[in-house]
Amino acid sequence: MEQRTFLTPEGYQRLEEELNYLRTVRRQEVARRLHEALEEGDILENAELEDARNEQAFVEGRIMTLENLLRSAIIIEDKGPHDTVGIGSHVTVIEGSGPPETYCIVGPAEADPARGMISYESPLGRALMGRRVGDTASVQAPDGILEFKIVEVK
Repeated sequence: MEQRTFLTPEGYQRLEEELNYLRTVRRQEVARRLHEALEEGDILENAELEDARNEQAFVEGRIMTLENLLRSAIIIEDKGPHDTVGIGSHVTVIEGSGPPETYCIVGPAEADPARGMISYESPLGRALMGRRVGDTASVQAPDGILEFKIVEVK
């Protein structure tokens, strides 16, 4: 059974753009590198050829990964006001006496904690799922249990 990939419309578009770039630009760049490396002569000791082949394998692997992600994608649509945290929710939490932090709950393929996008499979994402404003979510961290109070769900 194929695993489903949850993506926001923006995340789906970003992955589509990356796939298009890899297919139309990167493939040609790698092909050019391979061609130039083959023209250098001695194939047995050609480090440039080996490097170009490794890059080609990486690009083709990424293309296959993106094709599979997009084929199995379920687009997360914003369905208006939320009373519980789910995939696609924007959740504002406060940890202890710290400042409020807002996260968007997304699928693992789109997670980017630096941009406030956390996976529903992450420890914090799992702790927040299904909770409501006023609830507290507990997360086991290396330093102990962290408590996050939910102050807003959009």
